[in-house]
Amino acid sequence: QVQPVESGGGLVQAGGSLRLSCAASGRSFDQYIMGWLRQAPGKEREFVAAISRSGATKYYTDSVKGRFTISRDNTKNAVYLQMNSLKPEDTAVYYCAAARSGVAPRAPDSYDYWGQGTQVTVSS
Repeated sequence: QVQPVESGGGLVQAGGSLRLSCAASGRSFDQYIMGWLRQAPGKEREFVAAISRSGATKYYTDSVKGRFTISRDNTKNAVYLQMNSLKPEDTAVYYCAAARSGVAPRAPDSYDYWGQGTQVTVSS
């Protein structure tokens, strides 16, 4: 199994950028699909982005396409989320999560291991 730990959240003005990092302890990191999901106050947890085991395939929710980029470095057991052109509606707690292969990466229920989350606040 893996244990994700997020970092890099914070407060930023609309139009700004943040880079989230996720360090995953444990073995066989490259056997997991890695995803970023978020939860805003009063809302359900939602999918943001995911990346395949090799990094060759990336998935994004429509609202972040062209603004966010997910990447991973299997040599460092790390996954990243570069967030540009941030909007107030991106404000949420962002979670890094790991899923075994063969699942639907856009479904939050597909993920087996979750980090504790990092707060991202975008001011208008």
